Amino acid sequence: MEMKLTIKRVPTVVSNYQEEGRPRGGCGRDCLGGCCLPESKLPLYVFKASPKKLSLQEDAAGADFFLNLLLGLWEDRMARGLFRYDVTACETKVIQGNLGFVAQLNEGRHLKKRPTEFRVDRVLQPFDAAKFNFTKVGQEEVLFQFENGGGDDSFFVKIAPISTVEHAPNVVAINVSPIEYGHVLLIPHVLDRLPQRIDQESFLLALHMAAEAASPFFRLGYNSLGAFATINHLHFQAYYLTVPFPVEKAATKIIFPAEHMMNGGVKVSKLMNYPDNNVPYNVLISDCGKKIFLFPQCYAEKQALGEVSQELLDTQVNPAVWEISGHIVLKRRSDYEEASEASAWRLLAEVSLSEERFEEVMAYIFDAAGLVESNKEEVSEEEDATYTSVAIAPPAVAEGCLVIQ
Repeated sequence: MEMKLTIKRVPTVVSNYQEEGRPRGGCGRDCLGGCCLPESKLPLYVFKASPKKLSLQEDAAGADFFLNLLLGLWEDRMARGLFRYDVTACETKVIQGNLGFVAQLNEGRHLKKRPTEFRVDRVLQPFDAAKFNFTKVGQEEVLFQFENGGGDDSFFVKIAPISTVEHAPNVVAINVSPIEYGHVLLIPHVLDRLPQRIDQESFLLALHMAAEAASPFFRLGYNSLGAFATINHLHFQAYYLTVPFPVEKAATKIIFPAEHMMNGGVKVSKLMNYPDNNVPYNVLISDCGKKIFLFPQCYAEKQALGEVSQELLDTQVNPAVWEISGHIVLKRRSDYEEASEASAWRLLAEVSLSEERFEEVMAYIFDAAGLVESNKEEVSEEEDATYTSVAIAPPAVAEGCLVIQ
């Protein structure tokens, strides 16, 4: 029997950002660009340096303070009509099967969503200010600034000036074409106009957001260029869905990394019996930041080469991080009503790399991380490979291949 899903509602938080009565400077549009943002004031969420400690505000309001705040502000923006459609009215169900793929019917989203404005065959491309980017977004779409306070407490300030002394602000804004309830964007250093490329600082910021949410049902995702990112301006996506993703339930095979990583409690595993194979890639941050899934993929490449079946192309499903994780957004009612675990497998099989290419990508990653296989013998499915850290020369591969870390 298929399980129907319903939306969790939270008490609406009255917006702390009001357009009315505010003096307009810069370009006059109250945008997130350098013309307007530095002189503006927006709500501010300051997160603690150590996610393991409960802050004073969390003690008073509960560990779900951040999540309830975010969802309440998101509902406020929905009440103000800032979304292109009501995603809470979309039908959603869990498909029968071993992993429980989630299907959503969102008719017309592809017509209302912003089209891709750049090449899909290159993972790294320079930022282009002439194309749409988040500095052109109105401040009414921003929920709050998201900054590291460096201390033991997380807290929320209803209105705060924008500080650009140390770095450009990080902001959390709504996704105006949402996939799910609470769908937001985390935009690191918005004024720096960074291209869509993860670095250590931005990735750590995303992990802090996952930890602050303190809920396994609030996940963050990242799509690289060539893996269905539609905007070349650094951002992560996140939303709230109260079912486990199929990829979170899939079996894994542990690969032991270097000793210093083991001492830090880090495990690297390979998904077993789950399609996961190219250099464009997607990332899922799961379990409050404790589990990270990296998905190299090649669907756009196959699409350009004419290797994807017409049946799949007709569905108009672009397999980005959410679809690969098992939450599949369908545009046609017929596809939704006929959705099955077999149809989900067919989609993910087209996304996956060949085994040979997947091994090449893994080799690039371990090489870049200073990890090499210590046991050169072939390892069976039941055994684990062991990796140790060694001194190595810079990897002899293009830097574009190393982005998939």
